[in-house]
Amino acid sequence: MDLTLYWFMFPVAICVATSAMLSGIGGAALFTPIFILLFPLLGPEYVLGSTVAAIGTALLTETFGFTSGFIGYHLKRTIDFELAKRFLVVSVPAAIVGAFLAHLIADWLLIGGYAALVLGLAVVHVFFEYEGVPTHMHPDADIDGFLRIVIDSEGREYRYRAPQQGPGGRMFTAVGAFLTGMVSVGIGEVIVPQLTKRGVPVAIAAATSVAVVIVTAVCASFTLIGQLISEGGLEAVPWNLVMYTIPGVLIGGQIGPRLQGRISHRSMELAIAGLFVVLGLAMMLVAFQRLTLAG
Repeated sequence: MDLTLYWFMFPVAICVATSAMLSGIGGAALFTPIFILLFPLLGPEYVLGSTVAAIGTALLTETFGFTSGFIGYHLKRTIDFELAKRFLVVSVPAAIVGAFLAHLIADWLLIGGYAALVLGLAVVHVFFEYEGVPTHMHPDADIDGFLRIVIDSEGREYRYRAPQQGPGGRMFTAVGAFLTGMVSVGIGEVIVPQLTKRGVPVAIAAATSVAVVIVTAVCASFTLIGQLISEGGLEAVPWNLVMYTIPGVLIGGQIGPRLQGRISHRSMELAIAGLFVVLGLAMMLVAFQRLTLAG
């Protein structure tokens, strides 16, 4: 095992984790195409064992990055744990089911599913701008039963109604979590819109999304990695890759929360949307090529 093979992934992981913390998306949404699209271009020695190995490694890396981000947001006191619990009771079992089924799905279908999902997310990011609420909302406006009041570590006060998830929201969350377990992307991308579109300030929504993503990703990644080890032994996990990506995302996970509020959230949305379009189209091409070879 060449321990220096993936050295370049250390700075890449820092950038990916920082972007994920700022936007609320899962870092695995960016790591998966890096592993599947970029590595084969660098040479056969860089290619991971399978698409499932790429997805599992991306989720494992994301887990550490979001752990670091979670600590950062927790120190800023912007995580709404009660809201996070509402999503987790749905997302955790759905993610585990998706991870179990990933081994049964053809590579081209997993890659095509990722491509279709991120292209759809690009449309959401472009045409549905997330909105917060003013911090001076009067308590009488609390139509859902109670008002959240959060004061962060810098003394900023956020007031917002606690949104009700409802059957549609739970289904939306379950689908996102299921896809996270199967193709590494979905849960972070469905949490933030549900919160911001219902009046939760972006700062609180991004932080709460991180808390949901980390628990969901841990369950999905451990399921995938456990299956890889059971089928191929410890060497099935690319340890010489994660030895660089994990330290990188730990650093990026601290940088992102510190930059929250200093970079326009709308600018981040549009940048992520543009990147998703490029990645989605490229992954769709790879899926078509693998389907052709399989046929």
